[in-house]
Amino acid sequence: MKVSTRKITPCLWFDSQAEEAAQFYVSIFQNSKIRAISRYAKAGQDIHGKQPGSVMTVAFEIDGQAFVALNGGPQFKFNEAVSFQINCETQEEIDHFWNKLTENGQEGPCGWLKDRYGVSWQVVPAVLPEMLMDADAEKAERVTKAFMQMKKFDVAALKRAHAGQG
Repeated sequence: MKVSTRKITPCLWFDSQAEEAAQFYVSIFQNSKIRAISRYAKAGQDIHGKQPGSVMTVAFEIDGQAFVALNGGPQFKFNEAVSFQINCETQEEIDHFWNKLTENGQEGPCGWLKDRYGVSWQVVPAVLPEMLMDADAEKAERVTKAFMQMKKFDVAALKRAHAGQG
């Protein structure tokens, strides 16, 4: 089975939660699935230190984007230097992704969050870049001021700020 046809596939390094995390992600995003699971063999155990038969990698897709989750051990942790941006058309989408991904995770400022595994996400309204690149600098300034006060984005509040309505 061919795992991915893409030239670039993000690989997420977990201690031992790769399968659990992949299942979590595919449960949140539509058009997502587990594609393949590979397991550690006895060969190389002196290097990888994992039990033969335990999960090594999980190939999965989130809305068509290929990912690999690797059970590599505790050496590396996620941080905000890499995040995944979710562009949302509606407040309902923002609420869905925010609520699911912050479950046992951590809210951050300006639409950023960390999920229960420490992976950083940005849950962003699709209209935000338009507002921030508005030719009217005052509108962009008001939107920036508004979103800097938010954790989870509030589309209606951003639109009010853009329009100069309080």
